[in-house]
Amino acid sequence: MPDLNHLWQRFLLAIALLFGLVLGVGATVFGYSNTAPVAIGFSVFRIDGVPLWTVALVPLALVLVTGTVFHWLNGLHHFTEHMRHRRRVHELEAEVASLRAHLDQLLEMPDHTGTKLPAGPSGPSGHLPINGEDQALETAVASNGDEKSAKKPRKRISLSPSFEAAPVSPSGPSGHLPINGEELPPREESSPET
Repeated sequence: MPDLNHLWQRFLLAIALLFGLVLGVGATVFGYSNTAPVAIGFSVFRIDGVPLWTVALVPLALVLVTGTVFHWLNGLHHFTEHMRHRRRVHELEAEVASLRAHLDQLLEMPDHTGTKLPAGPSGPSGHLPINGEDQALETAVASNGDEKSAKKPRKRISLSPSFEAAPVSPSGPSGHLPINGEELPPREESSPET
């Protein structure tokens, strides 16, 4: 299916061309039909012997030229904005690529060039196997996801401390807030039970 926006723009250009052609023919016919000299006056300024067609066609031509120049300048503004946005998009794409490379480096992920890291004694993943993880990894690679039941469930590790600290109120142990420069007694620190 053709791009309708492109066809619409071509249609508008053809209509503008036809309108300009009809306007030019009409102006020519008007000019040859009205050759009588007239006097033009504006306040204290007076011009005698001006052909009648210039009185009608010169202002029309000035309006058309002014509109065309304004349209071109407006198009130039949009073009410069488009080029500025396009340059900014290229800058942002380069920044995304550098951030992606930096993130891959931080996460020790392989880059996108196709090079592979050598497998050391710690295994292909780069860490030492823990509690038979190496064997589970080999079986997972061998099955390649065919059997979901062959996967071992992962052991969850809690990152929060095992003790719970008693909440400390800002009012202190006695339960009231300090008034007029009164100081609170020092707080007693308790060590967590192991």
